[in-house]
Formats: sequence, C-alpha cells, structure tokens
Amino acid sequence: MTGDARSWRNDLHLRRGVRTLLQELHLDTPLDIQLLCDRLAQRRQRPLKLVPYPLPTPGVFGLWVGTGDTDYILYQRETTPAHQEHIILHEIGHIISEHGSDNNDEDVWNHLFPDIPPEMIRRALRRDGYGPAAEREAEMVATVIKEWATLLDHLRFPQGKRDQLSRAFDDHQGWL
Repeated sequence: MTGDARSWRNDLHLRRGVRTLLQELHLDTPLDIQLLCDRLAQRRQRPLKLVPYPLPTPGVFGLWVGTGDTDYILYQRETTPAHQEHIILHEIGHIISEHGSDNNDEDVWNHLFPDIPPEMIRRALRRDGYGPAAEREAEMVATVIKEWATLLDHLRFPQGKRDQLSRAFDDHQGWL
C-alpha cells in the first residue's frame, strides 16, 4: 500500500471518529464552542477552560496546557472571532487526538510566565513537542468539526420533521 493510500485510510478513520464523537456529545447547530468544550470536559471528567490571551505575534495562535486537573486552551485574543473559533477547534483537535498538551515556543512561555525559565515549564508539564503529523491531525479535526457544523447549519428542516428524519436514519447518520 502506498503512503497516500495509508494516509487516506487514516484520514477516513479520523473523520469518522470525530463525527461519532460529535454525535455522542449531542451537539446541535449552530455550533456553540463553549458547549462543545463543556461536553468534552464532562466526557473527559476534567474542566476545560478557554482563555483569550494577547499571544505575541508572530508566533503561535493558540496552545493547549493540560495541568494535573484542568485543561486550558489559550487562544489569540487579537484576531477575528472566526479565527479564534478555528484556533480553539485546532487545540480541541490535539485534545481529541490525545497528543498531550504542548508548546515548545520559548517566546510564548517567556511572555506568559516571564519569571519561570521555559525549560522548567516544559519539564513540569512534560512537554514533548508536536511533529507535522500531529499538527495535520489537529487541523483535520478542526476542519471536520467545522464542516459538520456548516453542513448541519445549512440543512433546514420544518418544525418537528428533523426528529422524524433523525429517527428514520438512526445510526446511519455517520456521514454527517
């Protein structure tokens, strides 16, 4: 099997897994990022807090910091709401894909925690650094969530018909 075929199969598996998770979280449209985070936090049995922050530019737009008992998604405060949503979804992609929280950008750590050496922060949080595959996977998760929300948002059902349609398709909704 070629590398492209392997990648396609992995992408398909990832897309299906994300859509299944979205169904299990009982989310509806329009997409509510805070509700997505709340339901994901319940599922993971640990709080997930969104923190808008003026991250230095150029630099990262967002990062996921997982402490012993809480997940924090820091995202660029100084950008558009649509971009903020994408940043948050990307970081959720790292969480869903179980990459482990990470950021190796010393400028970010120096800005966020100026009195603590970045090496100490990485050691304390067990930082490994994301590779291109993990970044691609997180981006794919963000894209699948946004596609799902956009598609469902554009499907308009008459009052009461949506529930009938949902029951008719039952578990065959995996394409959404």
